[in-house]
Amino acid sequence: MTSASSDFADRHRELLEQALVAIRKRDYFSAYPESPSPKVYGERAAADGSAAFEAWRGQTFPVSTPGADGGVATETSPFGFPLEVTYPRVRPEGVDTLLQTAAAGMPAWRDVGPDARTGVCLEILARLHARVFELANAVMHTSGQAFVMAFQAGGAHALDRALEAVAYSYDEMTRHPATAVWEKPGRGEPLRLEKTYTVVPRGVALSIGCNTFPTWNSWPGIFASLVCGNPVVIKPHPRAVLPLAITVQVCQEVLAEAGLSADVVTLAAEDPADGLAATLAVRPEVRLVDFTGSSAFGDWLETHAAQAVVFTEKAGVNSVVIDSTDSFRGMCFNLAFSLALYTGQMCTAPQNLFVPAGGIETDEGHMSYDDVAAGIGAALDKLLGDDAKAVELLGAVVNPGVLERLDAAPSRGRVLVESRAVTHPAHPDAVVRTPLLLGLDLDDGELYAEECFGPVAYLIATPSTTESIETFRRTARERGAMTASVYTTDEGVLAAMRSASLDGGVALSENLTGQVFVNQSAAFSDFHGTGANPAANSSYTDAAYVASRFRIVQSRRHT
Repeated sequence: MTSASSDFADRHRELLEQALVAIRKRDYFSAYPESPSPKVYGERAAADGSAAFEAWRGQTFPVSTPGADGGVATETSPFGFPLEVTYPRVRPEGVDTLLQTAAAGMPAWRDVGPDARTGVCLEILARLHARVFELANAVMHTSGQAFVMAFQAGGAHALDRALEAVAYSYDEMTRHPATAVWEKPGRGEPLRLEKTYTVVPRGVALSIGCNTFPTWNSWPGIFASLVCGNPVVIKPHPRAVLPLAITVQVCQEVLAEAGLSADVVTLAAEDPADGLAATLAVRPEVRLVDFTGSSAFGDWLETHAAQAVVFTEKAGVNSVVIDSTDSFRGMCFNLAFSLALYTGQMCTAPQNLFVPAGGIETDEGHMSYDDVAAGIGAALDKLLGDDAKAVELLGAVVNPGVLERLDAAPSRGRVLVESRAVTHPAHPDAVVRTPLLLGLDLDDGELYAEECFGPVAYLIATPSTTESIETFRRTARERGAMTASVYTTDEGVLAAMRSASLDGGVALSENLTGQVFVNQSAAFSDFHGTGANPAANSSYTDAAYVASRFRIVQSRRHT
């Protein structure tokens, strides 16, 4: 352990101990305040963060990337302007140098041990937290998230998820003693051996970033791999480089201060035509791959990156079974908010809303299928009626593919709630849309069994709640899901839905009518994904997510 890494470990030991308690208790814990209020972060924090973000525009980003050749600038804000930040470009022919340099730093990073690596990683998180307003602007203008959401999901909550991954990793790495004396009784003197157990990293880790949540989806894997001793190559999505470039910059800064190779963490920015992720993923040096994105490429990675342990989060079809409710207005508001949040561009957003064709019983009396549609529509109108307020919930459409799917959707069903364009008061060139709600029937499975990522949801008429639950169970098993939700006042229905969720391997939310939404996932309490259905083969963040990132190698000797 270097003196600097020892200092980092001592500095953050109390936080580590708090996090270790939190992963066992699973109650509320957050180390990084989620409110961007000046009362929390100071009067200058927001302005300084915005200025730091603006200062990157049109500049060359200073980060070490071995094997890079020239530069590449690929980002345009979904709010309507180019970022024009240039990053070192890694072409396929530069991969040899990149991976060789990353691997060269691994022995020293391994040898400092779990405590030092944990201290370094916690110091990185502290410095990222100090730049949280800068990161929030970077996330906002690469993903299209509204600022407060970018601050929370892209900053504070992402930091919590990273800390959670560090805590789980430390817990697993230190589960066994570093040394032990083995003594076997026998006639005369016992047999006695001294044994040493060393945590050994798997190899180079590859993190493949996504466009919508560049930090929240990447940091758990990055920090789990890093704290377990693996060098990390971060290949960001070409539309969302800056948040991960800042991450790499901070990692390299702290590693260098600790007397270690800064190139233990590197940025591999690319031109979209380079296809760099596929090239890197199958290299023999790469032993870990983290990916969030399309099922097509996720499936390809699981098949072709056979030399690596691959962690994927892919497409899924999230369902809501509506049977009955004791708060019709609360249910409609909660669903409307869940549909509108970040324009539905979340892997946790509901898509399929199953309702009996004959309607449901509520605290306001019987509601027909059309009444349910009207209730959701009225809630959306109230929530999004003021454009200036609506954009703070909707954000902006992240890429043209989302808009294309939205524009094509109305021809596929009965339009129950129309999508409309919203003018952003501060960014007139931003593309902002409200959710579209389409009416479908149970036999329209070819539509609702596929994910339509973005602000498109289906209100599906079914013969009965029993059919709704069975259809949910089947689609979860076959297509995958990240979330499920149910509204019912019937304990029998609730029991059936719980059973179906277990069969489908999906996290279930029950009767949410207040300020908790199915989209949301709280670090240290909620597991994000289960690894038990096709939407994801792993979970943020459990022991299985971290334990495969290292091995324990022993040595023994007579004593």
